[in-house]
Amino acid sequence: MIITHLDHLVITVKNLSVTCDFYAKILGMEIITFGNDRKALRFGQQKINLHEKGREIAPMANFPTMGSADLCFISATPVENVLQELQDNNIPVLEGGIVERTGATGKIRSVYFRDPDGNLLEVSNYIL
Repeated sequence: MIITHLDHLVITVKNLSVTCDFYAKILGMEIITFGNDRKALRFGQQKINLHEKGREIAPMANFPTMGSADLCFISATPVENVLQELQDNNIPVLEGGIVERTGATGKIRSVYFRDPDGNLLEVSNYIL
């Protein structure tokens, strides 16, 4: 078996509209509707499917839990601008601001914050 890329992942949320608004406004993701009125967040060639707590779609994780995801997104926007946008939108930033980490293919500079369900989000740029 050879895996080439991630197509989508699923997060469990308390409120679909609150989550959609946050990811569209703060992260610029596109809200899409598919299947039987299901919601997802599309960015690039990937998407995040949303399951509302108590109304998950089978098959699903054994223990779907809000706030259990830890997601890192690579941004074309400089991380300094990302930090400023978060501050302008009164989104609390963790770790004191921009920090260096290791991404899948090299060193990255990252900003950490949380979505409305408490999931940890990291927006990063690779260090060239």
